[in-house]
Amino acid sequence: MTKTTKNENDTQTTDPTTHANAHHADAGITLVIGGTGKTGRKVAERLTAQGRLVRVGSRRGEPPFDWNEPATWLPALEGVDRVYVTYYPDLAFPGASVRVAAFAEVAVAAGARRLVLLSGRGEEAARTSEEWLKASGADWTIVRSSWFNQNFDQSFFLDSVRAGEIVLPTADAVEAFVDTGDIADVVVAALTDDRHIGQTYELSGPRLLGFEDVAAELSKATGREIAYAPVPMEDYRAVLRENGLPEEFAELFTLILDGRNAHLVHGVEEVLGRPPRDFSDFAREAAATGVWDVEAL
Repeated sequence: MTKTTKNENDTQTTDPTTHANAHHADAGITLVIGGTGKTGRKVAERLTAQGRLVRVGSRRGEPPFDWNEPATWLPALEGVDRVYVTYYPDLAFPGASVRVAAFAEVAVAAGARRLVLLSGRGEEAARTSEEWLKASGADWTIVRSSWFNQNFDQSFFLDSVRAGEIVLPTADAVEAFVDTGDIADVVVAALTDDRHIGQTYELSGPRLLGFEDVAAELSKATGREIAYAPVPMEDYRAVLRENGLPEEFAELFTLILDGRNAHLVHGVEEVLGRPPRDFSDFAREAAATGVWDVEAL
C-alpha cells in the first residue's frame, strides 16, 4: 500500500548523519523521516551517494525522532534545511494531520526551507496534512503514491507470500502498484531541484493489477504456487484484531475497492523522464534474494 504498508517503519538502525563532499557542503542537512523504512532508506542512500548530508529520522536515530514525542522534533531539525516527511502508520489515521501541521510549523521556525510529503493516491483523509504543509511557509512538494511493490517482500504481506496464500478483502479490485525505488528517485528530485517546488505528483506503476494477477506474478517469480484468497471485510477486521493491529488498516482497502485509483497516472515519467518499474521486474529480483523462500518461515 501507500500507507503503513506504504509508509515507514523503524526496522533497522543506521549512521544518522553522513558527511557531504565539498560540492554540497553548504547545502545543509536533509532530515529523512522514516529513514530506515521502505522509501526513506532509499532516499537517504541516494542523497548520500550525491554527497549530501543526511540525518535519519527514526526512534533509534541520534538524535531520535518520534512522531508521538514532539520534544524530539527540534533536536532532530538542528542544522536541517529540507525534510522528507513520511508519517507512520498513515496520514489517514486519526491525529495525523494535527501532528504534521505542528511539525511543519516547528520545522520552518527551525530553518527548514523545503518540505516534501509522501501522501497517498485517492486518500482523502491525507489532504488535510497536505494543506497544512502547503500553508507552512516552506517550499513544498506533494508526492502521492499508489501501493508499494515492496509491500509483498517487506513487512505487511511478506508472511502471506511465504505461506503461499494472500488473504485480503480486495475482491476483484485492481491497483497500479509502484516501486519504492521510483518513489525515492522522485523524492530526491523534489528535494534537490527547484523545478519541483509547489508541485503535486501522483505516482503509479505501468499497469493495473488485480490480486490474482499479483499472485500469478509471484508464483512465476518464486517457482511455487502463491494463491489469492478474497475474504469479507469483517473477517479481515477480525484478523487484524487477532494480530493486535489497528482496525483502521482495513479502511485503507476502500482506496481500491471503490475504483478511485483504478487508472494509471504518470508522475514518474513527468519527473524522471522514464517509465516506472514493472511489478514483474520487482518480483523476479526480490525472489532472487531468497526473501520468499519457504525455509525463511
